Amino acid sequence: MHGTLDAPSLSPDPDEAELIAARPFLSRSALDGLLLEGVPLAAIADALGTPTYVYSAGTIRARYAAFTEALAEAGVAAHVHYAVKANDHLAVLRLLGGLGAGADVVSGGELARALVAGIPPERIVFSGVGKRAEELARALEAGIGQINVESAEELFELSEIASGLGLTAKVALRVNPDIDARTHAKITTGLAQNKFGIPASDIPALYARAAAMPGIAPVGLALHIGSQILSLAPFRESFAVLGALGRALRAEGLPLSRLDCGGGLGVSYRNEPAPTPAGLAGALAGAFRGLEVELLLEPGRWLLAPAGLLLASVVRIKPGSERPFVVLDAGMNDLIRPALYEAWHGIVPLAPAAGPVGPVDIVGPICESADTFATARPMAGLAPGARVAILDAGAYGRVMGSAYNARPCAAEAMVEGERWAVIRPRPPLAALWEDERVPDWL
Repeated sequence: MHGTLDAPSLSPDPDEAELIAARPFLSRSALDGLLLEGVPLAAIADALGTPTYVYSAGTIRARYAAFTEALAEAGVAAHVHYAVKANDHLAVLRLLGGLGAGADVVSGGELARALVAGIPPERIVFSGVGKRAEELARALEAGIGQINVESAEELFELSEIASGLGLTAKVALRVNPDIDARTHAKITTGLAQNKFGIPASDIPALYARAAAMPGIAPVGLALHIGSQILSLAPFRESFAVLGALGRALRAEGLPLSRLDCGGGLGVSYRNEPAPTPAGLAGALAGAFRGLEVELLLEPGRWLLAPAGLLLASVVRIKPGSERPFVVLDAGMNDLIRPALYEAWHGIVPLAPAAGPVGPVDIVGPICESADTFATARPMAGLAPGARVAILDAGAYGRVMGSAYNARPCAAEAMVEGERWAVIRPRPPLAALWEDERVPDWL
């Protein structure tokens, strides 16, 4: 493992005031408690119950603007393709598409969602190692802008499918640069032992072959080395590989108009230092100066994680052998990141909690010991019925949720300014089994 997302910190965890201060969309009112933009979160919890995800449209807009402005200020000609896997809700896709973002999709379902949300097909890039034949055919028929091919085998299959349809696939070969992103092992994607991409040494010959294939129009190269990357060094290393390959292809007279640089820019879950879009833009400008290609970027987490939170209620306080357990009604079925990646999320009460600050274990109701959101977390006294916000949950939250333990998935809401709307109601219990069929013989 190349480290964890919850690695020990050299400084104490940020306290409640520090967490709120570092998130400009959050504030606390003496009258209304914790606010997201101008909306009291208690009002949403009162109306929808908990667990409920809440997203800030204003924050998404602001972060998209900050990302694109950093690129422009660095003189980087790049287009943003939002990584749909981070949060695929139609409201999120409609918002980002309206701002000018394209979409990076990794399945036929995500492709369909992006199209339904109104993102033009020419602004859609299709990545992923396991694209099925029918998914490739749908992408071609939709006229999407680019397919990121991840193996020679996929390239051969795509040529056959495109030729059979009488269409041409715009293709970028995904490079595996064998570079350690220095992130959690489960979300690093650019090492030789990872399943993603084509070894850099194989790219020149395969690209030349692609240029001669029926139904294939190679337009460039792509890479993506991982997620939640907290240093610019891996980006610089991977961009150097991509730039060198691009120049080598140009020297051979092969067509090259695009370089897809992927995503992965990390966020400060723990208020830790993290690279900025300006830093990323500087790395891009340095790596590809003089190459005269269009650059594509695929941010997901950076745009969405800080824009969302998960509301939960305290079910009970249970004594423990080392510390009290604060048992929430939200569980790992609602937010799996702590269980899956040892991820750290700030947790803030909606109303100021009374009593002394002491360490507690904050857990969910699922019948798994992994269902733990925080261990030995300093918190002021919480009582049954108190409500909390689990911060930075806008990416890889509800989209990775399940109904495990027969617990309906969380509701979802979106706020902007002082208004809010339900964007997905909580499913009723009957929805858990309404699509199940019992054989006649039973």
